[in-house]
Amino acid sequence: MPEHYDVIVIGSGAGGGTLTYALAPTGKRILLLERGGWYPREKENWSSVSVWGDLRYRNAGHWLDQHGKEFNPKQHYYVGGNTKVYGAVLLRMRERDFGPVGHVDGVSPAWPLSYADFEPWYTRAEQLYHVHGERGVDPLDPPSDTPYGWPAMSHEARIEQLASDLKDAGLTPFPLPLGIMINEERPERSRCIRCSTCDGFACLVRAKADAEVVCVEPALESPNVTLLVNARATALETTSDGRSVSTVVVDHDGRQEEYTADVVAVACGAINSAALLLASANERHPNGLGNSSGVVGRHLMLHNNSSLIAISTIPNPTIFEKTLGVNDFYYGDGEWGYPLGAMQMLGKSDAFTISLDAPHADDPADLPAHSLDFWLTTEDLPLWDNQVQVEPTGRIRLTYTPTNLEAHNRLTAKFRALLDTMRCKRDIIERATYLGGRLGIAAVPHQNGTIRFGTDAATSALDLNCKMHDLDNLYVVDASFFVSSSSVNPTLTIIANALRVADHLAERLGS
Repeated sequence: MPEHYDVIVIGSGAGGGTLTYALAPTGKRILLLERGGWYPREKENWSSVSVWGDLRYRNAGHWLDQHGKEFNPKQHYYVGGNTKVYGAVLLRMRERDFGPVGHVDGVSPAWPLSYADFEPWYTRAEQLYHVHGERGVDPLDPPSDTPYGWPAMSHEARIEQLASDLKDAGLTPFPLPLGIMINEERPERSRCIRCSTCDGFACLVRAKADAEVVCVEPALESPNVTLLVNARATALETTSDGRSVSTVVVDHDGRQEEYTADVVAVACGAINSAALLLASANERHPNGLGNSSGVVGRHLMLHNNSSLIAISTIPNPTIFEKTLGVNDFYYGDGEWGYPLGAMQMLGKSDAFTISLDAPHADDPADLPAHSLDFWLTTEDLPLWDNQVQVEPTGRIRLTYTPTNLEAHNRLTAKFRALLDTMRCKRDIIERATYLGGRLGIAAVPHQNGTIRFGTDAATSALDLNCKMHDLDNLYVVDASFFVSSSSVNPTLTIIANALRVADHLAERLGS
């Protein structure tokens, strides 16, 4: 007989790791499945040559694009999921983002819940993930009565000057809210040392608030929580009437194992969660598990993102650079009638990463001492034809056409127009190797929207509690549930929603 649990959680990232942590105090038996292992803690964690040159930690294999061409996605299968290598920027979606927003290529649809519905869980998410920030400086900061639990990270001298110059130009730069551990009373090995390796790197001193450090490890201190690593869920089988998941089929270190649970929560990431449901099709669910609406795998959103390097005319000795954001163009520039998006700093480039993107630069050795690194994000619309599919061989295929490219180009033009203000040269470097330059489908950290939630079972796959309309015990708690993508990093919304769903499940389970 398969071993039975109260809850099985599939995936240990921002959604699954947080859900497991929140449910651990209920005392219910919880099985957390992670298809990867523990991220190795070694000196190569902070080596750009190892991370970006050798792709030492890239372990997702190869997927296919719509033309059948293979690509190596920047997906990471480890305990903690993609939070092991995320940049730790934890922004709330803007209050207006939960309603319909008109864009140059169409309307971003309204969510079935409002910002006010999510606000309490945003606050809890910020507290759980040690978010350092300052309310009210960001001109679009949504309302909250609760201050951040920790002060914003201070700018180093060159970034402080940059902030002052942007203010003089009429903009309102703000300190980025960051999930890190620096001021807490923690052992020295677990405190942020303000290095340059947040973006794309795992934290060697375990000071980044990733799902492993913040949620999974504390959850495992509860005797009712069990973690299986190298345990990939390959199929979800249902009862004969198709109304409940009866069995989770797992490839555990090459062995097929089966487990059962009263509740199953899928949190594999928006692409892999959709793929798992599609691969679990059966007689009762011929188009994929819980897919009577046809939306499972549809509406894939990835954001329009660009990673750009400006070259400062004065030295930039900054080490911890990722402290500043600009949202003045988020909903438009006052001249063009559509939103443009957000700007924020990135982790500092070094000589190796710049050499990959600018191999013929006149002074490559001098560039790292003058680089200012930025990330630009424009909202992506949920197109029906942008989708996740599973080939007969089991391989994932992504069909994706970006939207709002004109808006993103205008945002990039705004950035270029600020170069003089920022005391930078007129040329910029596009970081094609860092998360894809102008990100394409290979850069998937912002994936969302493939199993949307809503009140109508004909147009959504999940109800407001993120339970599948078609099944009584199956939930999805990663970014799959998104209805629109906004122009902010999705991680805090994933965490907040996982806490919200955990409260619902605790009540359901009688805790």
